Amino acid sequence: MSQLHLDHRKGLLITGIGGLVLSADIPLLRLGQGETWSTLLLRSSTTFICALIIWAAWNMITGKRRQMLPGKTGFLVAALYGMASIAFMTAVYNTKTANLVFILAFNTVFAALLSWIFLKERPKAVTFIAMFLMLIGVGIIVREGLSAGHVFGDLMGLLSTFILASAITVTRASGKDMSFAAMMGTAVPIVVAAFMVSQNGFSVAVPGWIIFNGAVVTTIAFICLATGPRFLSGPEVAMFYLLETVLTPIWVWLVFSERPTDATLIGGIIIISALIGHSLWQMFHSHRRARTTAIRHPI
Repeated sequence: MSQLHLDHRKGLLITGIGGLVLSADIPLLRLGQGETWSTLLLRSSTTFICALIIWAAWNMITGKRRQMLPGKTGFLVAALYGMASIAFMTAVYNTKTANLVFILAFNTVFAALLSWIFLKERPKAVTFIAMFLMLIGVGIIVREGLSAGHVFGDLMGLLSTFILASAITVTRASGKDMSFAAMMGTAVPIVVAAFMVSQNGFSVAVPGWIIFNGAVVTTIAFICLATGPRFLSGPEVAMFYLLETVLTPIWVWLVFSERPTDATLIGGIIIISALIGHSLWQMFHSHRRARTTAIRHPI
């Protein structure tokens, strides 16, 4: 077996683990039984400390001092990730889990639109079709949220997704290494949450779940999903991000007996189908281009 195939299998394993672990994020947050700002403070603080430990260990092992945030752009990206975290946590406590994870899958649409506007990367026709279908899916979910009284949480989920897509777009435009930006960005929610907690008091019934989430789940997911692109194409990595969208509602259904509404299921199925179809199309065409290149320029 060639080294290329071995690297590909390694990438599938690493990225698959990252996507699988990430699906436990929201269930663990809910198991902590805390109010929004206290949970955000504890989770963000734990992740921030882990980032510093990983950074220090990296420097000691390699003997090189790695830059955490490259210049002003690095601080901007970290700030965007921090604001996305605040919006995400607000959504967790103000809407149903299924609604949130399906809406978060809308990240690809925002990313494509922002890349088109600011990076002049015009989406292909198949991407427009996928985006249109996802708009329909999200519209169904948000409309259901209006009748169920949790439209605020749905909108905060959309805001989180838009900010995250903005961070990705800025990162791509800069071409710099932003590996630590998301973890260092937790400094923003730490400051905001600390202020809110100082006013209202700290309340997390089972802090162990939140600490475990910030120290283990978030850290492992970040490392694996950041490493995956070294061995896999972008579309393949995107497929594993869908694990959170597919699995999180299942875990919540099993643990909390929170069954998604029919409208949410219909909207979610439309979103997932559009994403999977688009990703498979990209994978097929990228592999076909790779084969064509290999034929024209044999090694």
